[in-house]
Amino acid sequence: MSFQEELGLLLRACYPLLYIATPEEERLEVAIRACAQQGNPRGVYVWDFVEGYQDNPNNAGTGQRNPLQALEYIEKLPSNTAGIFVLRDFQRFLDDISVARKLRNLARSLKAQPKNIVIVAPDLVIPTELAEVITVVDFPLPTPAELRTEIKRLLAHNPLPDALLADLVRSAQGLSLERVRRVLTRAIAQHGSIQPEDVELVLTEKQQSIRQTQILDFYPTQAQISDIGGLDNLKDWLIRRGGAFSDRARDYGLPYPRGLLLAGIQGTGKSLTAKAIAHHWHLPLLRLDVGRLFGGLVGESESRTRQMMSLAEALAPCVLWIDEIDRAFSGMDSRGDAGTSSRVFGTVLTWLAEKTSPVFVVATANQIEHLPPEMLRKGRFDEIFFVGLPSQTEREAIFRVHVQRLRPQTLTDYDLKRLAYETPEFSGAEIEQTLIEAMHIGFSQNRDFTTDDVLAAASQIVPLARTAQEQIEFLQNWAASGKARLASRGNPLGEQQRRS
Repeated sequence: MSFQEELGLLLRACYPLLYIATPEEERLEVAIRACAQQGNPRGVYVWDFVEGYQDNPNNAGTGQRNPLQALEYIEKLPSNTAGIFVLRDFQRFLDDISVARKLRNLARSLKAQPKNIVIVAPDLVIPTELAEVITVVDFPLPTPAELRTEIKRLLAHNPLPDALLADLVRSAQGLSLERVRRVLTRAIAQHGSIQPEDVELVLTEKQQSIRQTQILDFYPTQAQISDIGGLDNLKDWLIRRGGAFSDRARDYGLPYPRGLLLAGIQGTGKSLTAKAIAHHWHLPLLRLDVGRLFGGLVGESESRTRQMMSLAEALAPCVLWIDEIDRAFSGMDSRGDAGTSSRVFGTVLTWLAEKTSPVFVVATANQIEHLPPEMLRKGRFDEIFFVGLPSQTEREAIFRVHVQRLRPQTLTDYDLKRLAYETPEFSGAEIEQTLIEAMHIGFSQNRDFTTDDVLAAASQIVPLARTAQEQIEFLQNWAASGKARLASRGNPLGEQQRRS
């Protein structure tokens, strides 16, 4: 159901108190006025603390600036006065006991009147005593069709080629109309017209917009599938789905891929895989730190969660990387946060299962035992992969990737097979750290590092497989029980279990 349809239904059903959280005040009021003209038209009257009522119903006196008087004014109007009363920034007054009590009284009396109160605020802050009487309505970011219409309107005197217009619309997804207007005006002021390179300006504005939410990070990446050493089963799975976001896939009848849960040992390439997926599929990468969803005010965490989902869907198609999801939702029952964690977790689970937008979620987890069982149920993700310690063949591939990047001209000078053989139980991250340590050895002696330097560095590193042996054995047994697909070919678990 679209926003217009949902709002129209709530207005007709005489929902007395609505709350819409959005920074796009102007665009929302345009939408409310359009909705007010459907069916039986009614007036829209806007109030704020500075101007009072800007369009006073029935021209009866002047609008009051006091928030309690503004509510009393609505109450005293004749019961047959049809109107939508938009109260800007009214969330700042909801903690006042007299304002809260008046709203609860109005919630009962307005049910039988053609009047609706709409609180418009940049964020969602609802006191506990008003939670039952206020209905929250989500106002999504502009759709591609709205963005296209607005861009064409702004550039009516200088129409764009279809290809450039499509690029601008795609790059502007996730931005408010006001930000789009600003960045296009800047481009015109700079160049006199819109140029293909101005798409980068829009992307820069998008990064700034996402950064200001303090929930998601726009994560530019140059990582490639070839940068991942080993994990051939996982890479084959990803490459097979490389065209799954295309129109050809929709015509074929394929649904959008939902996402992956990458569970396994720290330092084995899970985060690198998330970055490589976005780059290989040519999709923007958004990184979510789940801890940022939790706020101190009542309702703030739920609002942040909805904002995260709305922003991700507005930027779709995209890759949403949820790093270390196990740390965010472990021990929910013992937090003592009045159920906030459970509600946020439930909202995220429902979204993962029911989303239809092309948001590909890549969640990583190091301690699978800390994840609630609901997260592992089929339907949340397309697949769950176990990423274990690399086999000897994979360690050789990992050494090749890193040495090729560090010393492409002298790659053949290094005995990669010996290095792989002499570093059992090393993860990809530990192999990288070993090479860095070998470079320090060579640099301190004014020469290039050698195979012997790498081996000397490796002898000084105690791998995680030894320091966290019990945890790793648990993960290996969990994967061996068939609860996840192996990201590596062959039987890497067999090699790891023989060592343990």
